Amino acid sequence: MTHGEHHDHHHHEHDHHHDNSYTDMQARVRALETLLTEKGLIDPAALDAIVETYETKVGPRNGARVVAKAWCEPDFAAWLRADATAAIASLGFTGRQGEHMRAVFNTPETHNIVVCTLCSCYPWAVLGLPPVWYKAPAYRAKAVIDPRGVLAEFGVTLAGDTRVRVWDSTAELRYLVVPQRPANTEDLNEGQLAKLVTRDSMIGTGLALAPEGAR
Repeated sequence: MTHGEHHDHHHHEHDHHHDNSYTDMQARVRALETLLTEKGLIDPAALDAIVETYETKVGPRNGARVVAKAWCEPDFAAWLRADATAAIASLGFTGRQGEHMRAVFNTPETHNIVVCTLCSCYPWAVLGLPPVWYKAPAYRAKAVIDPRGVLAEFGVTLAGDTRVRVWDSTAELRYLVVPQRPANTEDLNEGQLAKLVTRDSMIGTGLALAPEGAR
């Protein structure tokens, strides 16, 4: 770590059996996909488009609703801080790889970023499918060594005195970043606010979007 750099890395022992090998069902799905592709019955490009939709649109909408509710309701935000698993489950978002959650809140003083350094643990229940880059060794390594550099690659530049905290997801505990609420959104309702919350902002590699009139 270079002198004057402000970032913390919170590491936990990993249990890798969920992510480093296929389950029986995953292996069957992959084999079936390969067979159907070879027979010309499905188009890999179409599958990629479907996966992209669930990565960037359908899946992250759950997390966006959680964030927007926290922005609007102080009591829910407090519950999310104290027991994210229960608060998120109260909205109906729970399931495989999202059973135990912790929410970390961005502030002007602290920016949080999530990584899984040894595999690809990810909160599927609130963010859908993990993006390809999240699983890439380059991201997993650089997010710990040079989180500001990673943020810069995603177009995020923070103030020099902003502390960067790196959280290491595990099979036992997944993280949801609650980005800062954008300015000039006082008149927006919860549904409108949810549209400003991106997948990357809930991983920490992005910021919430500015409202239309403020861009």
